[in-house]
Amino acid sequence: AGANSIDVSSRIKAKMKDLAQFFPEGISYTIPYDTTDYIKLSISRVEKTLLEAALLVSFIIFLFLHSWRASFVPIAAMIVSITGTFIGMYLLGFSVNTLTLFGLVLCVGIVVDDAIVVVENIERAMREEGLSSKEAAIKAMKEVSSPIIATSCVLAAAFIPISFVGGIPGQFYKQFAVTIAVSVMISGFVALTLSP
Repeated sequence: AGANSIDVSSRIKAKMKDLAQFFPEGISYTIPYDTTDYIKLSISRVEKTLLEAALLVSFIIFLFLHSWRASFVPIAAMIVSITGTFIGMYLLGFSVNTLTLFGLVLCVGIVVDDAIVVVENIERAMREEGLSSKEAAIKAMKEVSSPIIATSCVLAAAFIPISFVGGIPGQFYKQFAVTIAVSVMISGFVALTLSP
């Protein structure tokens, strides 16, 4: 269960290529079905989704707030949150598989939400009340800290119980649920610390 499918597939293909030299004349081999093709495609789609999400978030923030600085903050928060999620997955012994990748795709939208709320509230305080960036950040965080903590806890509470499902389905859903819960908690922490 803990094997790296792509590595195993690559090693088998290399070994078969070596062994094929010793086959009797007229005998060859083919690999009719390789599940790692789907895994590689899933990984490339997740990478594409992350890039598209980053560009879309950056564009929308810039469009509405007219600030490159403001559009950079959610991107930085997303990168830190996703990196933190990978670290959490590693510490919990999870591998990058189809379910954890699916969890990460769902997390992309969640991890930027908190940072966007923080950035928009700070920008609003600076524009409407004429506060300096430091004063606006302090005021904005007093207003949005509790909702960010509450939404992070509620989302984590929605997914953590899934990790207690037993049997074979439980093993699959555990990685999916914990991946989302970890990313949500890291996202909330990043929004409360890095984003302001």
